[in-house]
Amino acid sequence: MKTLLIFVVLFVASTTAALAACPYDPDCLNNPFGAGSPYKPDGLMNPYSEYGSPYSNKSWTNPYATNPPKLYDSKGKYRGRLSVNPNLPDSTSNPYGRYGNPYSSESINNPYGPGNPFSDEKIYVVPAD
Repeated sequence: MKTLLIFVVLFVASTTAALAACPYDPDCLNNPFGAGSPYKPDGLMNPYSEYGSPYSNKSWTNPYATNPPKLYDSKGKYRGRLSVNPNLPDSTSNPYGRYGNPYSSESINNPYGPGNPFSDEKIYVVPAD
């Protein structure tokens, strides 16, 4: 399987300031002509791809997925799973979990932590096996 590394500066519910972070970077999900293209065959934003389909177990958009993509920072530290599943323990959408709680120091949803839109640290999305 082709390893997919994509820069993520924001999560789906981020602020507008973060949206302008990397619109010209071909590996950034904010670039609609690069990694964020809805036509990329293995893209996260393609609703028909394995990683963007609302029906795939490996998709971040499936609210019942148990194997969504993993997030790592530029130092290799695990930052949870990019998923809309609020019941997954390490999901970024679990408000009570370590990686989804906006008050957790390890959550990308924390505006003062790894989810800071002004941080130089990039977050990588890696497909789960």
